[in-house]
Amino acid sequence: MLLLTTTLFVTLLVLLGSGVWVAFSLLGLGWVALSQFTTIPTGDVMASDIWGASYSWELTALPMFIWMGEILFRSRLADDMFTGLSPWMQRIPGRLLHTNVVGCGLFAAVSGSSAATCATMGKMTIPELTRRGYDEQLVIGTLAGSATLGLLIPPSIILIVYGVATDQSIARLFIAGIFPGLMLISLFAGYLMLWAWRYPDKVPAADARVGWGERLRRSRRLIPMLGLIIGVIGSIYAGLASPTEAAAVGVVLSLLLARVQGSMDRIVFRDALLGAVRTSCMIAFILAGASFLTAAMGFTGLPSDLAAWIGTLGLSPVMLLAALTVLFILLGCFLDGISVVVLTTSILLPMVEAAGIDLIWFGIYLVIVVEMSQITPPIGFNLFVLQGMTGRNILSIAWAAMPFFFLMMLGVVLIGLFPEIVTYLPTAMGNR
Repeated sequence: MLLLTTTLFVTLLVLLGSGVWVAFSLLGLGWVALSQFTTIPTGDVMASDIWGASYSWELTALPMFIWMGEILFRSRLADDMFTGLSPWMQRIPGRLLHTNVVGCGLFAAVSGSSAATCATMGKMTIPELTRRGYDEQLVIGTLAGSATLGLLIPPSIILIVYGVATDQSIARLFIAGIFPGLMLISLFAGYLMLWAWRYPDKVPAADARVGWGERLRRSRRLIPMLGLIIGVIGSIYAGLASPTEAAAVGVVLSLLLARVQGSMDRIVFRDALLGAVRTSCMIAFILAGASFLTAAMGFTGLPSDLAAWIGTLGLSPVMLLAALTVLFILLGCFLDGISVVVLTTSILLPMVEAAGIDLIWFGIYLVIVVEMSQITPPIGFNLFVLQGMTGRNILSIAWAAMPFFFLMMLGVVLIGLFPEIVTYLPTAMGNR
């Protein structure tokens, strides 16, 4: 097992370090494992597994949700959200900084992408909040941290990838992400309130008080987006639609919303469609490579041997999760979130199951830890998005996001102490 592990580890470092695409790296790693350490016909396994990973019905939800996010990214949704939310945030400690947190949470519920959430909200809130005199460091930090909610709050692209890779119910994963997402929003908002109380001189004065009538009038601009959220997530929870069917509903509603807003034309439609095709093909290719690697790992016996070895160490589930958290954070420094998920699940899943850890809970835990990696250099993707928007050094952006990194770490601890935060809604959902 030591020779096999060392060979595969060195092979992976060489492939990724030389700039080979992640999908090809996974395929290459699986080929080395099968051809050098088993007598299984490598070509036959590769062909059957790549084909098997390509026609999953659950996987069809992936391009639909990505397309929905691409459409909304090109709409005026961020402008409408800022207009609708800002009157309600003026009297809360931290004031309009909360528009980053709440706005990212709402946009995450219709986009499923961390990068899209960051870019869409950032192009509106960064110039507006900076113009109003808010601390730029905290504006960037709240946006970097809150945008990671796009990975957790359904419809989450990475949860679909995890569900397909581990054969878990995507509908239950979606529903399981709701309460943890709300928990993180509450932690972020609570931090902003404490920060505003500690540094009141850094928070600009509130705008002139807006009456209830004007607040409600502005809030009407939130109705289309709230209707989209209810239409997608509500239909899944109520058992009226599968994730794939809900994704189709979401695409239709987002097209209508963009058309009504006047932001949809032939060029926008083409760009959104091509963007969805490119992203979907990239993820599907990675999943195909991951499927082949999973089969290869199974034939070599490495996951079961590794799980048995971990079992001999006598690690408690808490100690195992602590070790995995460090591993995932380190991997996230050099790989994107989807690559971390597909690369590790084939090897780690047997030991997670052997430790008696619920796989739905583990999926949410994994996504939160991957969220943390989105704001850690050098590969934190949200850091690159914000660097392109602000022109600031990537390390200074990472420093601004550091409080939210630790808040997400607190979130991991909380779902460990109170697993019902994750499991309550899927359990209540029953067989719907």
